[in-house]
Amino acid sequence: MSQPKNIIVVGGSLGGLFTGTVLTRLGHNVRILERNPTPLLHDQGAGIVAGGNTQAFFTTYDRSNRTEGGKVDGLVVTSHARQYLNRKGEVIHFERRAQRMTSWDLLYYVLRAGFDGVKSDYVNVPERGDAEGHGGYEYGCTVMSLKEVEGGVEVEYEKRKENEDAKPQKQTADMLIACDGGSSTIRMDLLPDVQRKYAGYVAWRGTVLESELSEETEKTLSEKFTFYHAPALQILAYLIPGRNGALEKGQRLMNYVWYCNYPEGSPEHNELMTDVDGKKHPVTVPAGGMQLKVWEKQRKYAEEVLPPQFAELVRKTRQPFVQAIMDVISPQQIFYEGKVVLLGDALAGFRPHTAASTSQAAFDAMTLAKLMDGTLDLKGFEEECMGFAKSVQKAGVEMGDRSQFGSHPLADAERKNMGAVGH
Repeated sequence: MSQPKNIIVVGGSLGGLFTGTVLTRLGHNVRILERNPTPLLHDQGAGIVAGGNTQAFFTTYDRSNRTEGGKVDGLVVTSHARQYLNRKGEVIHFERRAQRMTSWDLLYYVLRAGFDGVKSDYVNVPERGDAEGHGGYEYGCTVMSLKEVEGGVEVEYEKRKENEDAKPQKQTADMLIACDGGSSTIRMDLLPDVQRKYAGYVAWRGTVLESELSEETEKTLSEKFTFYHAPALQILAYLIPGRNGALEKGQRLMNYVWYCNYPEGSPEHNELMTDVDGKKHPVTVPAGGMQLKVWEKQRKYAEEVLPPQFAELVRKTRQPFVQAIMDVISPQQIFYEGKVVLLGDALAGFRPHTAASTSQAAFDAMTLAKLMDGTLDLKGFEEECMGFAKSVQKAGVEMGDRSQFGSHPLADAERKNMGAVGH
């Protein structure tokens, strides 16, 4: 390998950790700058479909007890079928189709264990290889600006810890990788006209402990990827690992995503995105932040419009959260002749219908490895990443618009059972 580089990765969620892992394995020294003011990111409580790229990443790069024998069985719950319900909760379409599901928190702790040795009840800390570069993770870092300098990039940021004043910092690196999400500060600094746009609907999300499900609901939903479609409404559910990554029956979590329309700027939309402290959030109202009256209204709505199994999930959810569905894609990935690169959601934000955001982060990180080891040049690297981003982002828009504003074949059957649904 050529001389190891000193690389800054902005963003310490899954995308930043995928990237940091790849780079340190190649012998580079990586410093992740994460905006969150606490040492560990809080459990997002979210399920993830572990697609082929995600599985390939962990079988290639993870050395923990979760992937012994080069398999991902210790990371996933397998759904053995895909099925669709009608309003009464009856199965109207069923097909055998295995898909693997995991959770944000399990992947996060596995990645932290391998990158910077964080200990947890999720996973053991694997031994580091002698040829690996150093991996550092700094929290409470808000990037303010960046500029090209001779031989690299200079980054200015404020470093803030809980209950402390922000302290200005400055670092220079050979390269900067932006993995700071759909609202990427780096992308906005470089391309201020590229902004996220609200798609007109949100995803309500939550989980319920498998052992708390009724016998009928557990029988219908367990180890199946289950959907319900109605006009302007879609909900889906699947099992994911439970507390500390538990995979035992009864300890797993039933995860659901419920898409509902809210016109931008409407009273309902404004109320929904305003938390218990009166703060309005542009994208996510986190778990624990939702107004009780908003959640009570949604629980009542669930009883009116959802199949009984899905209504039960909503009713039994203790910590719901909401994500506004947003669209964004950058026309450019590489800046300053490769000194600055956008990856994952910072490059293109996918709608969740694609189940591909984590796969994109894994794909981009593995493609970056090909750039860094000389397998790809800058042009080939950008063509691969941008090709993936454009095709999946376009597909997500089409899927979402059909679901929420068009006509889904399995929603047509429900039109006689309910009128046009919306908020």
